[in-house]
Amino acid sequence: MKNYLLILVHVICALVLISAACSETGNSSLKGKWRSTDGKTQLQITGKQFILSEEAEPVAEDYFVKGDTIFTSFEGSAPTKFVIQQLDNKNLKLLYPDSLSVAFVR
Repeated sequence: MKNYLLILVHVICALVLISAACSETGNSSLKGKWRSTDGKTQLQITGKQFILSEEAEPVAEDYFVKGDTIFTSFEGSAPTKFVIQQLDNKNLKLLYPDSLSVAFVR
């Protein structure tokens, strides 16, 4: 009987860990299509890619979010950091790596 209880506890713990690993990251308000308030920059954030299209050709980069910072990397180079200053359903304000703050709307 002790073995069954021990196995049951391990199975329950494994299921909790798997469900936590497979759940949504909570950044659903970050994902979507954004445009800067001046209309020059388009930003699209999907589940796997961060696509920033300014006047040049759009560049799709893989990204991950840690705290209030978006880390992107282009072809294995050092990650670029974008700090999220404001985020809600309609507004996004990012601090670019060169300390330029850009406001986006949906």
